[in-house]
Amino acid sequence: MSWVLGYAAGAGARRLRHIPCRSPLPMPFPPLASAPVRIRFRRVLAALACCACLPAMAQQAEPVQGPAEAESPFAFHGQSTYIWQRKPAFGAAYSGPNSLGTERAKSYSFSATLDLGLKLWPGAEFHFNPEATQGVPFSGLHGLGGLSNGELGKAASTNPVFYRARAFVRQTWGLGGGSEALEADFNQFGRTVDQQRVVLTAGNFSVLDVFDQNEFGSDPRTQFMNWSFMTHGAFDYPADARGYSWGLSLEYIGDGWSARIGRFLQPLESNGLRLDTRMFEHYGDIIEVEKRYQLAGRPGTARLLWFRNKARMGAFSDAIGFGMANNTTPDVADVRREHAKSGVGVTLLQQVTDSLGMFARASLSDDKTETYAFTEIGRQVSAGGVLKGDAWGRARDALGVAVAINMLGPDHRNYLAAGGQGAFLGDGALRYGPEQILEIYYSFQPVKYLSISPDFQYVRNPGYNRDRGPAKFYGVRLHGEF
Repeated sequence: MSWVLGYAAGAGARRLRHIPCRSPLPMPFPPLASAPVRIRFRRVLAALACCACLPAMAQQAEPVQGPAEAESPFAFHGQSTYIWQRKPAFGAAYSGPNSLGTERAKSYSFSATLDLGLKLWPGAEFHFNPEATQGVPFSGLHGLGGLSNGELGKAASTNPVFYRARAFVRQTWGLGGGSEALEADFNQFGRTVDQQRVVLTAGNFSVLDVFDQNEFGSDPRTQFMNWSFMTHGAFDYPADARGYSWGLSLEYIGDGWSARIGRFLQPLESNGLRLDTRMFEHYGDIIEVEKRYQLAGRPGTARLLWFRNKARMGAFSDAIGFGMANNTTPDVADVRREHAKSGVGVTLLQQVTDSLGMFARASLSDDKTETYAFTEIGRQVSAGGVLKGDAWGRARDALGVAVAINMLGPDHRNYLAAGGQGAFLGDGALRYGPEQILEIYYSFQPVKYLSISPDFQYVRNPGYNRDRGPAKFYGVRLHGEF
């Protein structure tokens, strides 16, 4: 979940943008220069004043600059996002307790977040994010694998709720290899770091602040809203109901490749708000390897991610067997015991032109146990792109288009077909079909720190059920930040 609410955690507001320094920074003209330097400088100024036809002489002058301003040890950023959506009525042969409602309905979400940053010692920084959220989901956040608004978490409330979203320390150790500039951003100080470095992040934050970063489509506050595009759909990453966890990650960032590893707390119960602090008994482990490359002179990135969750979960086959033996509807709550769930994901990011960037993802999990922290997607392929508005004279604007095909494993399908209910799904029956999602948005940015984004989503086979839908969602997003 940078997204910051639900699974935006993070979130929002937390993309690291690395800008390589191709050449060393110019040194300022020293305020206390030696006498020969001052004399040479005065001669150049005289030549410029007396003979403007000799500009080449001006190139010998060194610019006069004052002492460099000391960098502030504090950082202060903020964001606010409001999303409104409308769903027209659609047809369905039947509905169950966890179905997406067929009637016309509307939904909204609101979030406001602050980033209070502090430099601790060389290479170390601390960030604290207080956050407030409010919202009303469609059908109690049920009926879809790819839910329509990534800002709506499982703890959504009709009244404003204030809480701590993040409180973490990041330590960076430089290993040389040249320099690289990090832009000042949410939860990141602007500074120059070594291109080869090790980064430790520890505390309360979102898994998606570090893993599976996608500059073209991971942030529901500014990009695609649907949960299908926030990360790998089958990535049941450890998080509480708002999308955050406690844990630590260690990264090695090199010239052309990177590697990351992390361990995080799981919720005490499936999709719950309270976290299980027994980190060596119940946990989520993640490993990611990244390779950066050039294709036709354009930068690209390939990533491989593996995860393994250990928790007390119910297996779908156990629930079906228990239900048949007792002549009851299968329920994973009846058969919970120690299980491990694992999966993999592949990501490709490619800059196609100066204005167009594209991504593709493929992921799968064993999908034998209940969804524990993210959403009910067992396998997924997705792709999309974002086109900047340079081509039509709106450099700050962007047009995004993405598609996703969400699928379930055989055990998960059989459980829902037998009338079982999951964290988000349960139509009472199931005529299975892959859930297919199309999303289009246009981000209009009248000023630098404000964007207005109309959005449309089309969902075929909502909840993987051919007997329901299609469902459509029309929305608009207002996002401001500083």
